Amino acid sequence: MISLEFLLTSLLVVVTPGAGVLFTVSTGLSHGRLASAFAALGCTLGIVPHMAATALGLAAVMHAGALAFQALKLIGVLYLLYLAWATWRDGAAFGADVRGAQPSALRLVGRAVLVNALNPKLTLFFLAFLPQFMQQGDPTPMRQFGALSATFMAMTLAVFLLYGLLAHSVRQRVLSSRTVQNALRRGFALAFAGMAAKLALSER
Repeated sequence: MISLEFLLTSLLVVVTPGAGVLFTVSTGLSHGRLASAFAALGCTLGIVPHMAATALGLAAVMHAGALAFQALKLIGVLYLLYLAWATWRDGAAFGADVRGAQPSALRLVGRAVLVNALNPKLTLFFLAFLPQFMQQGDPTPMRQFGALSATFMAMTLAVFLLYGLLAHSVRQRVLSSRTVQNALRRGFALAFAGMAAKLALSER
């Protein structure tokens, strides 16, 4: 049911840097390994609304209705701009002092969920991507869809956890310099703003 082609294509999609990867890496650099794990979990859970929309046929409605797509896209753009603004202003971000205040797990998961949940392109991605790997004539198409979706989510979680661990591994070595901390903070802020601009200019 789950082909090698699906696994390779999904892996390519997951490892490609996007807003979720950016959020997970920045969290790992700012707050360490455990925080990045919560961010990875949240980004993975943020896929669920898109899967549900696809399964219920809402993705087709969104694809046909420009207003629905544009509304979700606007919310996503505003949230990415908020992340850019918050990262730019957070003078303590990317500090190597692990004794500083750490955000709660619930807050990290919630912010990460929103990063992926507010990306309308993800819904359209599932609408166009998963059907290519579903066997025609399967008497249980929803079970097949669920298996493919669960596999994609598992790969997302694994890859994002790896991104977070890599970020954590260089944290102490890279962030001993305040100059480096400020450069990373501003760089990630600009990257979030760039993601917002890319989403704003995207077409369906």
